[in-house]
Amino acid sequence: STMKRRTRDSPHSSTDLSEGKEKLRLKQEVGLISGVSLIAGTMIGSGIFMSPEWVLHHMGSPASSLLIWAACGVLAMFGALSYAELGTVIKESGGEYIYILRIFGSFPAFLFAYTSVILVRPAGLAAVCLSFAEYAVAPFYPGCSSPQVVVKCTAAACILILTIINCLNVRLATSIMNIFTAAKLLALLMIVVGGLVLLAKGQTQNFQNAFQNTTAGVGAVGVAFYQGLWSYDGWNNLNYVTEELKKPEVTLPRAVMIAIPLVTCLYLLVNVSYLAAMTPSELLSSGAVAVTWGDKVLGSWTWLISLSVALSTFGSSNGTFFSGGRVCYIAAREGHMPDILSMAHVRCLTPSPALLFTSAMSLIMITSGTFTSIVNFFSFIAWLFYGMTISGLLYLKIKKPELPRSYKVPIIIPIIVLMAAVYLVLAPIIDQPQIEILYIVLFIFSGIILYFPLVRFKWHPRFLQRLTLHLQLFLEVAPTTKDAN
Repeated sequence: STMKRRTRDSPHSSTDLSEGKEKLRLKQEVGLISGVSLIAGTMIGSGIFMSPEWVLHHMGSPASSLLIWAACGVLAMFGALSYAELGTVIKESGGEYIYILRIFGSFPAFLFAYTSVILVRPAGLAAVCLSFAEYAVAPFYPGCSSPQVVVKCTAAACILILTIINCLNVRLATSIMNIFTAAKLLALLMIVVGGLVLLAKGQTQNFQNAFQNTTAGVGAVGVAFYQGLWSYDGWNNLNYVTEELKKPEVTLPRAVMIAIPLVTCLYLLVNVSYLAAMTPSELLSSGAVAVTWGDKVLGSWTWLISLSVALSTFGSSNGTFFSGGRVCYIAAREGHMPDILSMAHVRCLTPSPALLFTSAMSLIMITSGTFTSIVNFFSFIAWLFYGMTISGLLYLKIKKPELPRSYKVPIIIPIIVLMAAVYLVLAPIIDQPQIEILYIVLFIFSGIILYFPLVRFKWHPRFLQRLTLHLQLFLEVAPTTKDAN
């Protein structure tokens, strides 16, 4: 179903506000190179510098951990190709939220938005900022792990800086992401080249009997996948900005086919480099893997790695923050979140209320969680909704084959992704049930309490309307264009 555009004007809107709303309409300015940069730039963030030790911890051997990294790349590729077809059928920004809304209707889309805005996106941002903090403070604590208070305060400062940047100027936020993409590629290439030199010198002892001590537990493999897939998170980022792509039917599949194999190859080479420089036990005891690698290979130049990784994770957290605020903004624009979150600043033309809300939720996550716990529960919820979105694609392929689509993915690919999603959601529950997962499921369904009165029956208490008006005046924000069927 196609979308018609409708403008919802504030009763107090002026000519200036109307002009602001014109500027806020999305322009098709993202080409193939920008699309590849957006996918790769968001994917290469904190994961490859933090997750290798945890993948190895759960898998038990170097060779099996490398297999997990390769399998994660294939799964991300299959997922992205499936999303590419969805993006050419439903040509709207918003990713999973808009696909679930158009295919399954308002109620499941609300549950997704509710969970994503309050838990998933802030959790993703918190995890990336925590890894930024680990690397930023590591040089000040040589030979020992950094105090958690210092790490968490640094992560909180990172979130506050990102909030200011993203609320002030969209162009500034995107420019920062482009600059920091260069830093992360430089860091990865440095590690890859260093690893190849070590292998050429004959440091291959960690690859002998490489499958020894491999763990075969269903749950352990599932959690290892969580940690590996965290590093590939961002494969679906281009679907959040479909309305801004030049020729989305061509650009979307092509950008996916270039970016994800490139990132997968880089990740495998970086892991090989880590294993060439460190024994498995050294890798497992490292708090910041890349810094430990730098100590062994670069000696006094280790600070280069810390600096590059800190810049890399800061750039990735900027991209995560940008898309996280966008989901919140689009859900509010569709009437699934409070009106105030769908508004934009009248001068800066940024969705500042949505960004401020995402920032506040991320700060709560940082104070209450650790990197690994946040990644595990983030991955559980994410793959629950990825599975729902992929099942929506299968429904469209089987029930509505007549819908115009310029790109078609072979049906076996979304079936494989759906099976993987079911495994990733169920395996940790069956093998090692944790009470936290029950809390997450209860939280998702707690959305029912809010959906029926506030969305289905449109009951808006007067105090909420008054609060919205006061916030609107305080934050200097106004309504923007709204999508409607």
